[in-house]
Amino acid sequence: MARDDNRRDRRDRDENPEFADRLVAINRVSKTVKGGKRFGFAALVVVGDQKGRVGFGKGKAKEVPEAIRKATEQAKRQMIRVPLREGRTLHHDMEGRHGAGKVVMRTAPTGTGIIAGGPMRAVFEMLGVQDVVAKSVGSQNPYNMIRATLNGLQKESSPRMVAQRRGKKVADILKKDEAPAAAADAPAADAAAEA
Repeated sequence: MARDDNRRDRRDRDENPEFADRLVAINRVSKTVKGGKRFGFAALVVVGDQKGRVGFGKGKAKEVPEAIRKATEQAKRQMIRVPLREGRTLHHDMEGRHGAGKVVMRTAPTGTGIIAGGPMRAVFEMLGVQDVVAKSVGSQNPYNMIRATLNGLQKESSPRMVAQRRGKKVADILKKDEAPAAAADAPAADAAAEA
């Protein structure tokens, strides 16, 4: 009886909608055996909480739903956390690589939306990014594109992470970017005061 309760609890926990998932690719694969060919299915799934966590997984099985289930479970185990600026875009521009796949990701102003192709779009949607411009160069293989995208996202660092690494305050890090602009405005203000 206790075993049934545990199974029910586990099932309820799996059905908990904290993660959204997106099927990126499904592929029919075959294995040649003595009697002929055996067909199976390979699924590629991206999973995320749309608040800065994302992961991908792949699964193979004789039936499509089983392959998707396996891929989803693997994706949930391999999630990474990505810092987002204002919860809507990336902190800085970056590149990601995997094999022959190269991905360029750029921050974007509010209202831009997700400008990205195929598998990259799925990663950004599951991550919770609302504004980003991305371009894939090289490999069009969805597995390599997703791996390249995640490789780039892992390189991202927020101002808090940079400040912690340098032993400074976040305000000091952000102030440096604004200091040249303030210095450029000062001569203009002095000239206006003299006139």
